[in-house]
Amino acid sequence: MIEAQILPTPAGPLALLSHEGVLVAAGFTADPHEMFVRLSPALQARGLTRVDDLGHAAQAVRDYLDGDLKALDAVPVSQPGTPKRQRLLTALREVPPGSTIHYAELAERAGLPRTAARAAGSACAQNLIAPFVPCHRILPSTGGFGGYYYGTPVKQWLLAHEAGTG
Repeated sequence: MIEAQILPTPAGPLALLSHEGVLVAAGFTADPHEMFVRLSPALQARGLTRVDDLGHAAQAVRDYLDGDLKALDAVPVSQPGTPKRQRLLTALREVPPGSTIHYAELAERAGLPRTAARAAGSACAQNLIAPFVPCHRILPSTGGFGGYYYGTPVKQWLLAHEAGTG
């Protein structure tokens, strides 16, 4: 069974979906089913149930909101992807809170050429576990915030929170 919990945040409700203690999805929505339908058919076959407390993952969110910006890093996550996608997702998790990088730099950190910036952007766009896999910390080299699956205001809030200005 996939267990879901909704937590309030200043950026809006955050849905966490966990399977056997590992986050398989997280995103800024009040409806965990929106995240559930993005999971693999094998995970969807397990069903979805709401719970009052997911334990470690929920506490990590509370700690993050209270200022422990590295709290989300200790939560185990799992999402599908090719070996290249997995390298990009790993590199994403290594971008420290309070900092931002460009898509080309993310590609390089994953062992890819800078010209793989589009692949880096695709990994961010398809990330199922925000903000635990912090795609909000990746910005376009042309300036601005770029896109964000949950909307630019959420991305701006996350970055401001991590910079201590939110």
